[in-house]
Amino acid sequence: MMDWNGTKAFQLVRRLLPMVMMTSGFAIGFAQTSNSQTNKLSRFTFTEYHMGNDTRIVVYAPDQKTAEDACSDAFNRVADLDSMMSDYRTNSELTHLCEQSGGAPMKISPEFFFVLQRAQEVSKLTDGLFDVTVSPVVRLWRKARKTGKLPDPVALDAARKLVGYRNLVLDEKAVTARLTKKGMQIDLGAIAKGYADDEAQKVLKRHGITSALIEMGGDIVVTDAPPGEKGWKILVPNAEEGQGPAEMELSNCAISSSGDTEQFVLIGGEKYSHVINPKTGVALHQGVQATVIAKDGITSDSLSTAVTLVSKKGRARISKAYPGVKQYVRILPINTRASG
Repeated sequence: MMDWNGTKAFQLVRRLLPMVMMTSGFAIGFAQTSNSQTNKLSRFTFTEYHMGNDTRIVVYAPDQKTAEDACSDAFNRVADLDSMMSDYRTNSELTHLCEQSGGAPMKISPEFFFVLQRAQEVSKLTDGLFDVTVSPVVRLWRKARKTGKLPDPVALDAARKLVGYRNLVLDEKAVTARLTKKGMQIDLGAIAKGYADDEAQKVLKRHGITSALIEMGGDIVVTDAPPGEKGWKILVPNAEEGQGPAEMELSNCAISSSGDTEQFVLIGGEKYSHVINPKTGVALHQGVQATVIAKDGITSDSLSTAVTLVSKKGRARISKAYPGVKQYVRILPINTRASG
């Protein structure tokens, strides 16, 4: 279920970005607005590299110092969460939990517990098609992408035996987590970025920034619309009936996109998606593009991945469980020979 194109995160020098961003199927436009129209608010855009992705923050602020201070603190919050939940960092909470797999419960931070708890909710709803314990399988497909060779069947079978959300046991009262099988691993690539976007927006609000957009790897969280606008203008794939894109004006919500229209690997003339089915251990052979709009990033991030894996009935269950969530899905066969 996770993106197995992972890259080790490191910070880059902060830099100003162009006024228009193109990312993960979204086109995000920022309207020109004069100071007289914005009550002397100006737009500022910054980026840093976190969680294996460029993290972009666009804010409307009264001056550059206010914008820089707010965004600096927001980036620091994302960095803290990255160091807590990264499966690449040897000293992260996630790594320590995996090292204790098969052992006693481990006391974890409330933030880490919250993300795991929300992941388990989606796992139960999808009967395990969304599963953060899929990491052993994801690691094999990451290697397959680099080598151009399918995972070894024996290794894949062994990895699959370590996957199962029911073997991640959470104790809400004690705030502990336990992986019941030795060798289990966790990958939060389909939920942590959305949560980090949410947390960064909270930091911005504490600085008085109420109109902002945060985007990281196909996950976007926005607060109030830009001054003088009805919303943040975002071109959403498949939003129109007939599977066409549509520009939406969005505010105070989150939007996430997942799928294989851009991320897949060609092995032996076959296309394999970056999305992994935790139950089979195999990359999807069906082209899926899904966009989810929800109240917050942790919801849109996890559900956009879940939607690519479940059936039509499964998507209906998601809609019932999360009232107000909007799903836009397009499914195309991608398992075709490379001759075309």
